[in-house]
Amino acid sequence: MTMTRASAPPLNSPARVITASLVGTTIEFYDFYVYATAAVLVFPALFFPTGNPTTALIASFGVFGAAMVARPIGAIVFGHLGDKRGRKTTLVISLITMGIATFLIGMLPTFATAGLLAPIMLLVLRLTQGFALGGEWSGAALVATENAPDGKRAWYGTFPQLGAPLGFIIANGLFLIINFSLPHPDNPLLKSEAFLNWGWRVPFLFSAVMVIIGLWVRLKLVESEAFVKAGKRGKLRKLPLGDTLRHHWREVVLGTFIMLATYVLFYLMTSFTLTYGTAKTDATPGGLGFSYTSFVLMQIIGVVFFGIFTLLSGPFADVIGRRKLLIWTTGAIIVFGLSFPLWLRPHADAAFAGAMVQAFLIFGFLLMGTTFGPMGALLPELFPTNVRYTGSAIAYNLSSILGAALAPIIAVALWASAGGSTWMVGVYLAGASVLTLIALLLSRETKDVDYSAASIDDEVAVRVENDGASL
Repeated sequence: MTMTRASAPPLNSPARVITASLVGTTIEFYDFYVYATAAVLVFPALFFPTGNPTTALIASFGVFGAAMVARPIGAIVFGHLGDKRGRKTTLVISLITMGIATFLIGMLPTFATAGLLAPIMLLVLRLTQGFALGGEWSGAALVATENAPDGKRAWYGTFPQLGAPLGFIIANGLFLIINFSLPHPDNPLLKSEAFLNWGWRVPFLFSAVMVIIGLWVRLKLVESEAFVKAGKRGKLRKLPLGDTLRHHWREVVLGTFIMLATYVLFYLMTSFTLTYGTAKTDATPGGLGFSYTSFVLMQIIGVVFFGIFTLLSGPFADVIGRRKLLIWTTGAIIVFGLSFPLWLRPHADAAFAGAMVQAFLIFGFLLMGTTFGPMGALLPELFPTNVRYTGSAIAYNLSSILGAALAPIIAVALWASAGGSTWMVGVYLAGASVLTLIALLLSRETKDVDYSAASIDDEVAVRVENDGASL
């Protein structure tokens, strides 16, 4: 009697993969957005009291952007660990680092009590946040895609991407609850003394609870089959960074610019629009004059569409390809950028102005979900297993310097120089999108790449074999 051996169960169940990649990135993005919101609401006054509101805001955004500079360093360090030691350990370390930095920001003294030491400590902790996030995204994307069934990599890759809208909603929802609980006694457009003294700290301190939940989920993970096989075949590298720069520098450059429009769009739709939307109409530069509560609620409605289209983009990218979907989406972002003045301008009719802004936010975040969703699969697919963490992390985080770090600062400067109009901000988004479109046109479709290829040698062999089969 012949005995047939049962096939081995998957190393990680689909539920575990989806939960670990989603929960972790939700927490990491939550931590990041808590700072982004505070950078607009309270940090200019509490940490950068320059006497000039625009200068204080730019200084606050400058520290916000400094984290983006630290992200490529985190990408190199965590990428090295992830490609050499494994994805699980790296993800746990990055989550702990991010959580500690965020919690400590909630404990900082302000400029009024510590002087220049306060913004310096804020900068150090912000750099730590960026360092941690530099290793988070790629690890989560790899956990999702390296454990995905055939033909569903883009679909699985959308779950770590979904952490962005979820983190935004949780962070800003918590700020809204605190703002409602601690209203200004005379003017709802102003922040109360209680909010400025201690209320803003609560979302940062709450991060500790979320980190504990994330660690509990991630500690249950085991390494992906692709990484384990690469290790057994002796394909892991002592210096993954060296191999990445030597053999895959073109993919790093293309990946960096493929992400550029996504970064610029997102930080314009979140940080800049919050600043513009809540600025007084008679200020210099003038804004739309919405209350913080009203505008954030409109943003959250828009972010719901961000989440929906992030998930919808995965199945589309699996069917028609990542490159084709992103080319069309990037073209739409260019048109959207050039149309900024049509959406964002003061109107005598407050209801009409609100409807236009809400439509603007929905359409912008809809495009954001469609372009951000496929990135969880596309960037890792540019690289073989033994440098996949390093390569995708460097491309993703280099783009954060060009896009996320500079976007809020450039946008505020362009807004001010245009006398309160947003047309130059829209042209800036369109210009960044043109660079992304060029990178997409120069890249190859990655939908059908052999994701189990452990090294560049394996990739070349597979390509030769496929080319021969097609003759």
